[in-house]
Amino acid sequence: MSRHHVEVRRGAYADSVALLQLSRTVQDIPGVETAQVAMATPLNLEVLAQMGFAVPSGVTAQEMVVALRLADDTADAAIADAEEAITTALTSRTPSTAEDVASHRTTATALRGTTDGVVLVSVPGASALVEAMDAVDAGRDVMVFSDNVPVAHEVALKRAAAERDVLVMGPDCGTAIVGGLGLGFANATTPGPVGIVAASGTGCQQLLCLLDHAGVGVTHALGVGGRDLTAAVGGISTRTALARLDADDSVELIVLVSKPPAADVAADIEAYAAGLATPVELAFLGPGRPDLTAAAEAVLRRLGTAVPTWPAHLPAAPRPSGGGHLRGLFVGGTLCHEAMLVATAGLGPIRSNIPLSPGLTLGPDLTADAPTMVDYGDDALTAGRPHPMIDPTLRLEHLARAAADASTGVLLLDVVLGHGAEPDPAVLLAPALAAITQPVVVAVVGTAHDPQDLDRQVRALVGAGAEVHLSNAAATRRAVALTLGESA
Repeated sequence: MSRHHVEVRRGAYADSVALLQLSRTVQDIPGVETAQVAMATPLNLEVLAQMGFAVPSGVTAQEMVVALRLADDTADAAIADAEEAITTALTSRTPSTAEDVASHRTTATALRGTTDGVVLVSVPGASALVEAMDAVDAGRDVMVFSDNVPVAHEVALKRAAAERDVLVMGPDCGTAIVGGLGLGFANATTPGPVGIVAASGTGCQQLLCLLDHAGVGVTHALGVGGRDLTAAVGGISTRTALARLDADDSVELIVLVSKPPAADVAADIEAYAAGLATPVELAFLGPGRPDLTAAAEAVLRRLGTAVPTWPAHLPAAPRPSGGGHLRGLFVGGTLCHEAMLVATAGLGPIRSNIPLSPGLTLGPDLTADAPTMVDYGDDALTAGRPHPMIDPTLRLEHLARAAADASTGVLLLDVVLGHGAEPDPAVLLAPALAAITQPVVVAVVGTAHDPQDLDRQVRALVGAGAEVHLSNAAATRRAVALTLGESA
């Protein structure tokens, strides 16, 4: 039996990143099942209501809400520990020094006196246009990490950038590498002859990691946002990014990766790419198109590099499939999309919150008596929450529910490593997988240089009974084979 505790703290404020970290700290307290510490914005109040919390009426966005779901037998002690942790976090201050410089209040003032570097914007989506436009007006490239940005804002921003010959990466750009420096969720790779333009964050990361395993480095990976190749946006940033890489003498081959683009936009971009001096390898996902692993192999062949065997790590005691449906639980939207494309050939239509066709959309409970794949990083599931690459709570809850469902035959997951991602995914995921009786297949997207230690993550997941692949496409094919009862 659980108990709820909701408290409004007036006169308390912290930015969203600090509060996300504080929520994780409080959730780790014994007796706390779920914790959400957030400013009482309308969006955050809606999220709390969806989580089942009853928030007092009359609260304002200038007030802080502490919402806890607690184990009833230890609730009082957990509340006291949580309140102490919150008070300590909110009252702690870094001592000031004579060298301290007052922080800037706006992007425009921060840009004064600086002439180079990429501007990173990470604010609520509705406010991102104003901040990013200040950077564009100053003639600066900008990476818009913010999600939930209206498409009309994106178009206005990118048109202004095109007029000034600056690059807008995003919105919802989670991954970029500029001159070997990773931004956002970026894997640690060695610089090399490949440049990537990506309308896909985890698709870019999959390519980075496969190429790294084959010994090929990437110096630039310019994310352009997942909507850039839609009909509404028209590939504005993609053209700018392709031109930038074409002008860079260190780039020998450009790879353009995207979830299925609008047909007319794809044709225009393909024609544009054909006119560049640098060869371009197109890696557009879609029915009948190569998967990302096949795209990586095509890049290696064009560079004259041997295609390696992509690693597959098997547990000591593989679990037999007892029949039932395949359940995919993903933190990467492109990885989820790729998995659906691969699995459809063997299993038929896949139900999802990001379906391949509208008639396959999952309901609010994200379940169906059919094969399912869920992208837990979709905007609808990250509103007011940290991305599941940072906080695995939501996916772990759904993993336990899927494993307890008698109709589940095989589970397929992704684990994405790199800077900015969860520091040790296996710490929470491995025990959860060890408790599951169905076969589990995991695609680990990472490199040997990532801070999470790829080999250690793989060992922990295999030790928990999972089968682990470096290739998401290979992991999906294996999960489909297990679902169909095929042997290794």
